[in-house]
Amino acid sequence: MNASAATAADAVNPQSNPLLTKSPLPYELPPFDKIRNEHFRPAIEAGMAEQKREIETIANSQEAATFENTIVALERSGELLARANSVFYNLTSSHTNPDLEALRTDLAPKLSAHSDSIYLDPALFARVAALYGKRASLQLDPESLRLLERYHTLFVRAGAKLSEADKTKLKQMNQQLSSLTTQFSQTVLKGVNAAAVVFDKVSDLDGLSQAQIATAAEAARTRKLDGKWVVALLNTTGQPPLAQMTNRAARQRIYEASIHRGWGGEFDTTKLIEQIVALRAERAALLGYPTHAAYVTEDETALTPQAVNRMLAQLAPPAVANARAEAADMQALIDAQAKARGTKPFKLAPWDWDFYAEQVRAAKYSYDESQVRPYFEMNRVLVDGVLFAAHELYGLNFKERKDLPVYQEDVRVFEVANADGSPLGLFLVDWYARDNKRGGAWMNSFVEQSQLLGKKPVVVNNLNIPKPPQGEPTLLTFDEVTTAFHEFGHAVHGLFSDVQYPTFSGTSVPRDFVEFPSQYNEMWATEPRVLANYAKHYQTGAAMPQALMDKVLAAGKFNQGFATTEYLAAAMLDQSWHQLPAGKTPKAADAARFEAAALKTAGVDLDAVPPRYRSTYFSHVFSSPIGYSAGYYAYIWSDVLARDTQHWFKTNGGLTRANGDRLREKILSKGFSVDSLTLFRDFYGKDPDIGPLLESRGLELAK
Repeated sequence: MNASAATAADAVNPQSNPLLTKSPLPYELPPFDKIRNEHFRPAIEAGMAEQKREIETIANSQEAATFENTIVALERSGELLARANSVFYNLTSSHTNPDLEALRTDLAPKLSAHSDSIYLDPALFARVAALYGKRASLQLDPESLRLLERYHTLFVRAGAKLSEADKTKLKQMNQQLSSLTTQFSQTVLKGVNAAAVVFDKVSDLDGLSQAQIATAAEAARTRKLDGKWVVALLNTTGQPPLAQMTNRAARQRIYEASIHRGWGGEFDTTKLIEQIVALRAERAALLGYPTHAAYVTEDETALTPQAVNRMLAQLAPPAVANARAEAADMQALIDAQAKARGTKPFKLAPWDWDFYAEQVRAAKYSYDESQVRPYFEMNRVLVDGVLFAAHELYGLNFKERKDLPVYQEDVRVFEVANADGSPLGLFLVDWYARDNKRGGAWMNSFVEQSQLLGKKPVVVNNLNIPKPPQGEPTLLTFDEVTTAFHEFGHAVHGLFSDVQYPTFSGTSVPRDFVEFPSQYNEMWATEPRVLANYAKHYQTGAAMPQALMDKVLAAGKFNQGFATTEYLAAAMLDQSWHQLPAGKTPKAADAARFEAAALKTAGVDLDAVPPRYRSTYFSHVFSSPIGYSAGYYAYIWSDVLARDTQHWFKTNGGLTRANGDRLREKILSKGFSVDSLTLFRDFYGKDPDIGPLLESRGLELAK
């Protein structure tokens, strides 16, 4: 047997392919040290085949449908596929390679077809529908009844009631969408890497710290550009170095490299957007909805696009007004500096905003990012900040497990225990940026909690913090600190899950609710006791001076006009694309005009405040078949709940175990086993109130 044949044989052998059997490691952590690229295809294909057999057994059973032999059997099906997919898709997000990307492209339509084969199976749906029709007489416990109702909803939304001809059309659409959104994700990753800006002179980087300059030099060396400096980009429109770089032309180069991604050239995504948006609109029409946005929001807490539009339209005018006032402050500063130097003033441009915002911040609050970064060393932020807050609030204890394998050397693993010492799960930390890692920050699960399957959670937080050269400290911006707390809010939601059925586990809640626990958790980054515990100088260990800490806290509402407007612009852009009916979606050549018109119509077309994501690199909404499409509004919708919760904590004693235990019991442990807004009302005592959100952002609605 030759080497390649031997490798192929090993890949389908359960003794040598670790994905084909349950992991023997604690909490079923995947054995990353044994998993190789060639293991994924046979494991995923075996998983699909196994689940197909399981589904056929359920659908073709001669026994009358019961909750156990139909609904519970569905919950138990697909365990091998879920195990292989969780590892595969986590790695294609955080540690991909050309082999995995090629496999992802190949598998995307096959996995879509596999899902359709389940939800469009008429015999299977007949059993689910029969149970649903007599659900009142089945005497099910509340979670089981909800599971039955949820399955019925999922089948209907997936097209189970369509004619056979329409089901065939739907399957083709789903497979196309799966392929197109995979292509979009891959193209955006390649595009953001290719758009990195090369500088020939170190003087162009004036304003950056020595560590940041060293990072840029290292990035150049890895690209075989010795003697140059490379500033890598994040997938957002704004780029962190713009707040520090004094060279205006250099700032402009970085900004324009960022904002022009995807509009033509090798990594153009406009044709993909044209096809994705058109297919989504056609699929919605086939399923009986006027638009894709109507289809999506029906299954969210918002319920309708009109409710989303009302929320966004209510917030846009005060956000834009604040942004204009902030711009006026910066323009005044630009003019004053030009007059003092005897030079010609210039009009504030998007690449100037962060740079002059930092100066205005320094003038108003007498501090800038360079003063606070030395107090935000990465390990301290993690251990003495994020994990400390969780210990104080929930009694959690964290033990680093260096004996367990990881998929990349910088990843860390913590075993999490409750206050009484009982095991809770594993928490993986993957905070550094890499060229083979998608942009942004997110939480994923490797193993989802379920009492039915006897599983405890294994979750991971991903950030994209630039890694400094060997021996240099990793110092975070305050935004990065806040992001770390935000993502841990998702992690806690996954770790605290205490449900019977995997369908309801952890973060399996509506998109416009899933961001609530994460946005609420941001409050602990600035809670004085927590901040004092982690904000210590990386060299001396000295605590951040109280005066500086007070300024950091006082600056919480600073620049919120900009932050809210750039977010709303992206959210409204998402709605504009997805509230179009079939046959009315634009062609690729019209994408830029459509985007400009949508922003103008929404009243958020400020020259100096571009959307947080332009269409061509809006991965949230175009990089998966559903994802956050027509759902990017979820962040602000959830933030209403988060700020209400923050207000509740402040008026009920703050950071106490009693308060943390109440939040855990009422919301964080329930997953989607209870309607999300019902959970919130049970915790908060009343309906959501927009007031605390407005107060937190320094906004005031027009009367």
